[in-house]
Amino acid sequence: MSVNLERPPDTEALASSGGLDVLEIGSQELTLASLPLGARLVMRCRKDWRVACVIAILPDKIVLSVSSPTGHTYRVSRPHDAQLSFDGQIPLLGEGHWRAGLVRYDARW
Repeated sequence: MSVNLERPPDTEALASSGGLDVLEIGSQELTLASLPLGARLVMRCRKDWRVACVIAILPDKIVLSVSSPTGHTYRVSRPHDAQLSFDGQIPLLGEGHWRAGLVRYDARW
């Protein structure tokens, strides 16, 4: 079994963008459907930004597992065409300044 450890072709364009913008590849924008299963992202919740992971890709929706500040996780569904923006190589789902509003997780562990 061989593992391909090469960088994906869009990573160079993503790294050179260096800002909060929607990355376009060709004529299409990157959406939530372009992320593979297990991909991590930062998503906007009601009051803050939280870390999420793609856990299921269904025909009508994509299911994300979102980390809660109390240590629990919960699931949310989003449509396939939800647009992603990027801050460097970090995919963001939502709008606004995410670094100031990133939730503080329990640091005891």
